[in-house]
Amino acid sequence: MKLITEEIESIEIITEESEGKKTLYITGPFLQAEVTNRNGRCYPFSILEREVKRYNDTFIKNGRALGELGHPDGPSVNLDRVSHMITSLHSEGNTFVGKAKVLDTPMGNIAKSLLDEGVMLGVSSRGVGSLIEKNGVKYVSDDFMLATAADIVADPSAPDAFVQGIMEGKEWVWEGGILKEKAAEATRKQVEYYSKNRKLSEQRKLKLLNDYLLNL
Repeated sequence: MKLITEEIESIEIITEESEGKKTLYITGPFLQAEVTNRNGRCYPFSILEREVKRYNDTFIKNGRALGELGHPDGPSVNLDRVSHMITSLHSEGNTFVGKAKVLDTPMGNIAKSLLDEGVMLGVSSRGVGSLIEKNGVKYVSDDFMLATAADIVADPSAPDAFVQGIMEGKEWVWEGGILKEKAAEATRKQVEYYSKNRKLSEQRKLKLLNDYLLNL
C-alpha cells in the first residue's frame, strides 16, 4: 500500500482563553472527498466517512489523535515530533472540518512561534492505501486507512489546493501485524495476491491498523 499524504493550506488560527491561560488552535478543512485534487487523486466520500468515524472513535475520543510538525516519511506518529492534538473532526458536505490544539511541546512551540510571526502554514493528512486509475483520475481504494488526520506543514500552494504528496518509490505493507516499508514492485504483488485470494478482509486490515497505531 502506498503512503498517501494530502496538504491543505486554508486553515484558521484561533486563540481560546480559560482561567487566564491562552490556548492556540488551528481549524479548517482537513480532508476533502469527491473532488479531483491537483495531483489527480479523488477520495470517495464513503471511504473518508468510514475512516473519519474510526479515527474519531479510536483516537480523538481517547485523546490519542496526535499530529507532527513537518512531513514525516512514514504513517506512524513520532512522539518526539508531536506538535498538536486533534480535538474534533466532522463532515460539512464533502469536506471534513477539523480542530487541533497546539501543544506545549518543543515542536508545538516552534509552530506557535511561526504562526505568531505570520508564517502561513497548512495541514497534511496521512494514510495508507492503493490507487485505482480511471479516465485519468486516481481513485483511492476501499483499503485506504487514515493514520493521521492532520500534520502541520509549510505549503506553498494556493488555498484549498492539494499538492503532490505520494512518497514516490516507497510503499507500505502489513507483515506480521507491522507496517513495513517495501519496494514498490514487491508491494504491488502483495496487494494483488490479497485482492485475488481475499486472504485479508477489510475488517482484518482495520484491526491491524488499530493494533499497530495503539501500540506506537
